[in-house]
Amino acid sequence: PGRPCTPRAMGPRAGALVSPGLALLVSLTAHCSHPQAEGTSQGGLDASWADLWASANTSFLQGFWCQPASQLSREQLAALIRRMATQRVLLRAWQLSCLANLAAQQGLQGDFELHPPNLLLFYDLTQVAEADCRAFIRRAAQGDTELLANLPDQRAALQHRALACLGGPRPRLSASDLLLLGALVCDMDASSIAAADPQVLRNLRRCSRLTAAQQAALNRLLASGRSVLGPPGSWDLEGLQALGPLATYISPSLWVQVQEAVGLDFFGSIVAAYRAGQLRQRDAQRFVTGFLEAKAKLVSSRPKRHTGRPCTRGDITAAVLHDDLFLVRYDCTQLESCLDSRVLRTNLDPLLQQPLPAECQQVVKAKLMQVYPGGLPEDQLRLIPSLAYLYSCAEIGQWHVTSKDTVVALLSPDGALENQTEAVLQKFLDHNGTVTGALLVAIGGSRLCWMSPQQIQAIRPSEFRLAGALDVSSCPQNRKNVLYAKAREAFGSARTTAAYYRFMRPYLGGAPVEELRHLAQANVSMDIDTFTNLNPRVLQSLSVGNVTTLLGQNVGDLQKARSHPTISSWLRSLNQSALGELGLDKHPTGPTRPTHSTTGTPSTTLWTPHPGLGAPGRTEGCSLHVPPTGSPPAPPGHLPLAVALPSGLLWLLYRGTPWPSWDCSHGLQGQRCPSTTSRKADTGRWSWTPAQAKMPAPGPGDLAMSHILGPTGPASAHTQLQEQEPD
Repeated sequence: PGRPCTPRAMGPRAGALVSPGLALLVSLTAHCSHPQAEGTSQGGLDASWADLWASANTSFLQGFWCQPASQLSREQLAALIRRMATQRVLLRAWQLSCLANLAAQQGLQGDFELHPPNLLLFYDLTQVAEADCRAFIRRAAQGDTELLANLPDQRAALQHRALACLGGPRPRLSASDLLLLGALVCDMDASSIAAADPQVLRNLRRCSRLTAAQQAALNRLLASGRSVLGPPGSWDLEGLQALGPLATYISPSLWVQVQEAVGLDFFGSIVAAYRAGQLRQRDAQRFVTGFLEAKAKLVSSRPKRHTGRPCTRGDITAAVLHDDLFLVRYDCTQLESCLDSRVLRTNLDPLLQQPLPAECQQVVKAKLMQVYPGGLPEDQLRLIPSLAYLYSCAEIGQWHVTSKDTVVALLSPDGALENQTEAVLQKFLDHNGTVTGALLVAIGGSRLCWMSPQQIQAIRPSEFRLAGALDVSSCPQNRKNVLYAKAREAFGSARTTAAYYRFMRPYLGGAPVEELRHLAQANVSMDIDTFTNLNPRVLQSLSVGNVTTLLGQNVGDLQKARSHPTISSWLRSLNQSALGELGLDKHPTGPTRPTHSTTGTPSTTLWTPHPGLGAPGRTEGCSLHVPPTGSPPAPPGHLPLAVALPSGLLWLLYRGTPWPSWDCSHGLQGQRCPSTTSRKADTGRWSWTPAQAKMPAPGPGDLAMSHILGPTGPASAHTQLQEQEPD
């Protein structure tokens, strides 16, 4: 046997050039003759490695994985959770759910005041002592309830428990009640919000989005004059800025009552915040549209827009385009009449940094087509993400996309529609572009959902490995199936079950029943968030025993998610005896009302594109024919250390069981290969603080372990990926 796999000092020069985590990675790969620490055994983690958890930085802890953590002692796990709280480590739902179960098993739930608020959201609420109720809810209410998007029953139970702590539902929530409830108010209905103490505005500021009914309740409260702002006619700039994102929901009927000077000052601050990247496009456009509608109502007679109306506001110059009040002074008609083609060509960027209403966006697009009748040049394409949704398939076909930077710009979150992804990407591929791991990470997993099966197939397995664990949970089922097959091609050569499951987990929504049964036998203890994203039809083929073994220590989470469409469908197929085995009754109480989610639509519901800021005249998606191409094998080699994140290091210590090689050419050892059947066919005092911090995006470092555990040669199964019918 080789030397123990322990960190070795690298000298001051090395330490000065790289992060501690990367230095440790280099040390491990250079001085370990075995991919696992000899100090690691089936019984637990070596104490020195437990110390590493206790001293790890935030980026390291964000790579938390439950399987090795389950080997920690009670004291070690408690120290890890406390460190996560002090460093404010942002974990994802799938990490938090299993960590909550580990904490419960070790009897740590009672130390909730030392735990991250997001973790409390996943705790078993029946285990919260009555004496601790208010303290528990107060801390949990500091968390991001959107993390419970796939646990509707837990989300409803949390609200019920919060109201119980207050002594039960009450007709009017007081200021002290609201202080306790925090972000939980975001799930309350409009009538409760309208009747609440005006301090409810502080709670609503924490909501990532308001429903239409909640927006109406907000405007009724503001119109009543009961808030600290007073009646609309007395509002001032400071008060409006104190509303933060809520100000973008103010209705036109209220803006007409606000003093003109105050309104204009606030308008300028909003535009400045948007141009500085402190405000989301959809929020800025919603505000601008409502404000300009109110301004129009103050005009006694507004002429109808018609082509050729003379410019009455003066020619638009570069200096004018940098004015924060540009959109107040130039409506869409004047924009059309006063914007010269030469100014447009040389000042497109500052123009599109204005939060243009949909009508004005149409004007800009029409002018660009006049200036560039043969299609926009690539340097201009990078400036138009906010206009991309207006272009048809034929118009996109005129574009020349040769740079990855252009692709990333056009496919940014505020860029092209999801169903334009295929067309934009195809223009890049037509110019000999390749989809790299870095590009996949840059555009995000949701864009994978809208790539054609042939485009997905053409991604080299080595690049797919570099992309790591992308979130594809929002994909329709047919794309999940294709992505699963591609992931098997990329990660199927992992040498251990632990490594294989770590990288395949996001793609298991397309897994066949044989795969899930094998994972169950391997005791992976699948988290409930991943479980809810499995193929509902495949889930129907799993027995109670299969599911119990697959979920392992997380099986109790079925109660928290039993109203989720995927799980409820499976539970309905079970008899009372089977439900009893799971500790569930036949008729659950379930959520009392649907909780609105802003994190995406469950994969089992109707797949629809996002509304894209509500602009009219949106094009239908592009459906281009792409000739099938083979998927080139991955070249042998290892992931460059420069792109390996420290978060992958901890999992080197986990000892897994060997994963069978799936070779479709020689049978599948009792498993099923992916289908090979071919089928034809300066911002002033404005301060923007997001209510919830964004979860860290998975990066290429998620792959560090697999490349250290074993070679990354060609996957054992190379299959032709064909689009399957949606399930």
